[in-house]
Amino acid sequence: MRLRPASEVIDGSTARIGGYGRRVEDVEQSVDQVAEATGFSGVVRVDRGGSVELVKAYGMAHRGLGIPNAVDTRFGIASGTKGLTALSIMSLVEDGRLDLGTTARSVLGGDLPLIDDAVTVAHLLAHRSGIGDYFDEEVVESMTDYVLPVPVHRLATTPDYLAVLDGHRQKFPPGERFAYNNGGFVVLALIAERAGTTDFPDLVGTRVCEPAGMRDTEFLRSDEPADRTALGYLDHDGLRTNVLHLPVRGSGDGGVYTTAADIHALWSALYAGLIVPVDRLAEMVRPLSDVPSESMRHGLGFWLHPTSGAVILDGCDAGVSFRTVHEEATDVTHTVLSNTTTGAWPMARRLAELLTP
Repeated sequence: MRLRPASEVIDGSTARIGGYGRRVEDVEQSVDQVAEATGFSGVVRVDRGGSVELVKAYGMAHRGLGIPNAVDTRFGIASGTKGLTALSIMSLVEDGRLDLGTTARSVLGGDLPLIDDAVTVAHLLAHRSGIGDYFDEEVVESMTDYVLPVPVHRLATTPDYLAVLDGHRQKFPPGERFAYNNGGFVVLALIAERAGTTDFPDLVGTRVCEPAGMRDTEFLRSDEPADRTALGYLDHDGLRTNVLHLPVRGSGDGGVYTTAADIHALWSALYAGLIVPVDRLAEMVRPLSDVPSESMRHGLGFWLHPTSGAVILDGCDAGVSFRTVHEEATDVTHTVLSNTTTGAWPMARRLAELLTP
């Protein structure tokens, strides 16, 4: 059974979004059409400055119990977590506890001996470390395969990941080229824990979520369903969830749950200099790599639009798909969170078509 979407349209249906000449009512109608055509399950939000132009929820947070998604439902964001990891690292850099030139080896000691001694924090943030990856997306055939080499319940803390990070040989010399790397961001989480002297989820909470006012954002355990939190479904229909596919609690490369409102709070705080100073942010969103396969560029922990100044976070995993795009020049943000494996992409593409100058 398909429920009618919960919805909220703010600031009047005749407002125009970001000076692009698109009326909110036109964007809403287009969003509804994509949702209907694709069976979208999740939340869509568009912000212009301090105004919420559109926020709508579709589909089910819990299909078995018939609980619909709402505009304040929390969703997993998979690799969107990498942006929070990068900000946590940069916060430690700002405090003098790390440097972009700090080598992984100087913090890891004898752990993960196959990581090249020359790999630095900057290499890891930029996906230019060349280290072997425990979850190599170049060889994974499907996001819904069972790919973890250990039972998922064994991955509950960042040090637990040493068991899956070890044994992967260096693929190329550090700095040689870009190669997207999930394990590199877990290594960053290990480094952050040791430099920040606290466990990684608490470090992210203290250094990113608290200053940003992200009250509904945290690393949750998948085997402890929380209030207002969507289960992740492998497909657009059916009852199979992702609980056996992902670590029971994530780390630096994924595992954060959040809301559309908190994502907007992140962008607002970020560009106000509340998480790291604006000059540090400028360093993070300076293009370092062209990534033609993704039609994007990359900086330090953030994806970048290939031609405009838009900054992007996204993530995809079993039962999770997410994209948020912020254009500072126009102060327009659009965010799509979905609790299915590929559900966010048609909606994100349509919003990009509607809202890109």
